[in-house]
Amino acid sequence: MNHPQRFSDLPEYAFPRLRTLLNGVEPGAPEIAMSIGEPRHAFPDFVTEIIARESAGFSRYPPNDGLPQLREAIADWVTARYGLNGITPDSHVFPLNGTREGLFNAAIALCPEEKAGQRPAVLLPNPFYQCYAVAALAAGAEPVYVSATAATGFLPDFASLDPALLDRTAIVYMCSPSNPQGATADAAYWQGLIALAERHDFRVFADECYSEIYRDTPPTGALETAQKMGVDPERVLIFHSLSKRSNLAGLRSGFAAGGPKTIAALKQLRNYAGAPLPLPLQHAAIAVWRDEAHVRESRALYHEKFTLADEILGNTPGYYSPEAGFFLWFRVPDGEAATLALWREAGVRVLPGAYLSRDPADGSTNPGKEFIRAALVAPAEEVRRGLTAIKDVLGRN
Repeated sequence: MNHPQRFSDLPEYAFPRLRTLLNGVEPGAPEIAMSIGEPRHAFPDFVTEIIARESAGFSRYPPNDGLPQLREAIADWVTARYGLNGITPDSHVFPLNGTREGLFNAAIALCPEEKAGQRPAVLLPNPFYQCYAVAALAAGAEPVYVSATAATGFLPDFASLDPALLDRTAIVYMCSPSNPQGATADAAYWQGLIALAERHDFRVFADECYSEIYRDTPPTGALETAQKMGVDPERVLIFHSLSKRSNLAGLRSGFAAGGPKTIAALKQLRNYAGAPLPLPLQHAAIAVWRDEAHVRESRALYHEKFTLADEILGNTPGYYSPEAGFFLWFRVPDGEAATLALWREAGVRVLPGAYLSRDPADGSTNPGKEFIRAALVAPAEEVRRGLTAIKDVLGRN
């Protein structure tokens, strides 16, 4: 049987690719896992208590739009976090069954079949969260990879693109704080991108899932900036998650927030093709969105690991100190070779940067080829051992 051509050129996903790279190579020491961005800090104790208390809800279909109390908790949180006005639980927020659901389905629900009489383009930062590209292809659009390098502050320079490409752009995915580089878009960056979106009539999908892991200053938000600019409320759609904020990757709870027409389109698609969060998990999410104490505690643990990274690697060539998030984006001569060396000599498992990026269409160097990504999610002592091994091994290679 034939398979759809639109997915025919997808590379193997990053983690199976990593397993293939390391297959048959014995680690040089007990494994230190730094390849996957899965938070390992404790989540709030009350979560399991609430799920147990509400467990009878597993026997019921959850409402498509999420519980009213969950929508209210989300609306309150995003309003307080970004100083927003007029965010209502019924019209402006949409609970998600994991943020990936929203990042993917938003393209399906909102990308037009044509833009400027042509196949629409969807612009992605390069490197990027791989869901973006598959969402663009599933929507029938052309994914266009815009390199985010040290020269551009590890943020893509969308304004430098050909105006003809921008005219047929339907959606821009933008991640801030960025995965993998840990760079944050400031107000000026968001203002420039949103003004570009107004000029060329495209939507901005702002993936802000790492927004609560930062050093000192909370990162500026896209919707916050859009409101201050007074632009079309349908122009920007933001995505948030409890996975990173609250160390609850397995709860699969996130949300999208934006204009009422945008949210209505997401709800309509889910009516036919989605799966809302089970009721006991929604009740847990309500309490988690309303609690900031555990977020502050977790952020303090990341502060400790940021400091460790600066102390251990700060004078090492290729080290960039992240502004936010929980990844190190470390420059090396070759990402795959460095990954193999770290595994073979020290048992440290990291991810080659090229597994998160694509070769640019202009023939320039793949922006991930000369990098590795290392996650700072483990307890501080394990992170210390991993960072020390990275310094020692890369110093020899």
